[in-house]
Amino acid sequence: MNAPFKTDALPEWRLDDLYTGRDDPRIEADLGEAERLNGELAKLEGRLIATRSRPAELGGIIDRGIELYEQATNAMWSVGAFGSLSASVARDDPAWSKFEADLRMRASQIGQLSLFFTLEINQLDDVELEAALKANKSAQRWRPWLRRVRAGRPHELSAELEKLLLDKAPATANWGRLSDETLAKLSAKVGGETLTLSDLLNRMSSPDAAQRKAAAAALSKALGERTPTLALCLNTLAFEKQVEDRWRKLPTPASGRHLANEVDADAVDALEAAVVESYATVSHRYYALKAKALGRPHLDHWDRNSPLDTAQPRIYSWEQAKSTVLESFSALAPQFAQTAQTFFTNPWIDARPRPGKQSGAYSHSVTAPRHPYVFMNYMGERRDVLTLAHELGHAVHQTLCRPLGTLLADTPLTLAETASIFGEGLVFEKLLAEASPAEKRGLLAGKIEDGINTVVRQIAFHRFESRFHAARLKGELSADEIGDLWMEIMAESLGPAVRLDKGYRHYWAYISHFVHSPFYVYAYAFGDLLVRGLMEKRREDPVAFAPLYEKLLAGGGTKTYVEALGVFGLNPREKAFWAAGMRQLERLVDEFEALV
Repeated sequence: MNAPFKTDALPEWRLDDLYTGRDDPRIEADLGEAERLNGELAKLEGRLIATRSRPAELGGIIDRGIELYEQATNAMWSVGAFGSLSASVARDDPAWSKFEADLRMRASQIGQLSLFFTLEINQLDDVELEAALKANKSAQRWRPWLRRVRAGRPHELSAELEKLLLDKAPATANWGRLSDETLAKLSAKVGGETLTLSDLLNRMSSPDAAQRKAAAAALSKALGERTPTLALCLNTLAFEKQVEDRWRKLPTPASGRHLANEVDADAVDALEAAVVESYATVSHRYYALKAKALGRPHLDHWDRNSPLDTAQPRIYSWEQAKSTVLESFSALAPQFAQTAQTFFTNPWIDARPRPGKQSGAYSHSVTAPRHPYVFMNYMGERRDVLTLAHELGHAVHQTLCRPLGTLLADTPLTLAETASIFGEGLVFEKLLAEASPAEKRGLLAGKIEDGINTVVRQIAFHRFESRFHAARLKGELSADEIGDLWMEIMAESLGPAVRLDKGYRHYWAYISHFVHSPFYVYAYAFGDLLVRGLMEKRREDPVAFAPLYEKLLAGGGTKTYVEALGVFGLNPREKAFWAAGMRQLERLVDEFEALV
């Protein structure tokens, strides 16, 4: 067996530029400041309605109110980010879990003071609001934030009910906490080793088929033992969502996510249809070709991401990953690389896997006056280099739009994923350009698999969520029933060349988005196919593209996805747009077929 990748020297973040620990007096000071600012804002209660016929006065109240709202948000979110970041690397420490939960409760109580503000804004008629903004030049800068607030106007409840939901949100969040802690404590014996969830998932990319099979079996067993708890978490959160959606008169379980993303349901439906129609020509065909390349009649599910070569895959040191990402970003524009460099220069990345650290990866933006933090579990493989590029793409995006302030920098998921996936694409281009002829087949296979995992698999996840939430309307689903749905949807997307054993029926249980961010997953497919369109535009004219792309990122949430992409001549409302992206994936499969 090859020696395991050494992770001891990998970076861990330091959070002391936020706070030095749970007992840092600045935490209480910032929470107190958030409470004070919300108290100031509360003095404006009733004023928006009382001045609705006096545009200049109303405009001034709106401007002052949003300033206070943002300042309070900055104070509260800084503390919340510290709790979340700290707990994510210590899911086995009850003290951090308690701290994070207590912060949620405190934030909920403070947030109730300002709840009236968005409700009163939405009581104004469009004509009244427009007159107020025209009468106050300073207030006009908040138009994008007001647009997003107004989007939820038809679905708001009374002030009392909104306060009730805010008050009970911390208790609801504990179901997510239970899921996280259950998965963070997951470990399994494989041979003489004890492996965490991240280790097991990584082992399934091993060139050794026996190692992959053993890791898959161990993960199946470990998840199977925990599915009753994880199914209870998922069922409970789905029911809570169901009740709130019904009261808000949201037409589908995904409608709330569409509103938050400022995306049309028709666009998401067109995306889903285009991807599903391409299952046969992309994922089904690719996996059949991969089985053929490996001399197999089919692939077991643990072979999906296996290397084509049985030799140990190339391992990238942290320094190699860093230089690869920075050089790739620099090829787009020097500012992208310079911004990413700050995350390596400063202790803002936590890359070292360790017991108690949750699986996955993210970039946390914190607030505009602060800087983002990058979280991942680096194991030295090609996919880890791409994950680093993905999260640093987010971090660069979050940094570029910081001058807008926290409220305007907040970017809908559909655009928030473009920079991250673009970063991955740049790194892949560099890896492919530097590969030997023998390596290129493996890299091409990896690129196709990344596309399938980001587009096909995420749309399959979206379809699984849709089916699960529809079934949940009729009552609670057992772990077996959830497993049945999972197997049906995943078999449909992967095709007949991939064999799913009984253990695979538990694999839904480690997808944290189902618990924490229902219907988030389509944003990955949305972002990937958008990036394919953007990269085509870059190939047409790299010099002209860079400043336009930088402007798109720096715009944060100030433009809708249609407005932001219209500059590039792209229209994501059309099914043809998504189908064109899928044809790019088909062409990669064509290239792979020629090599096989």
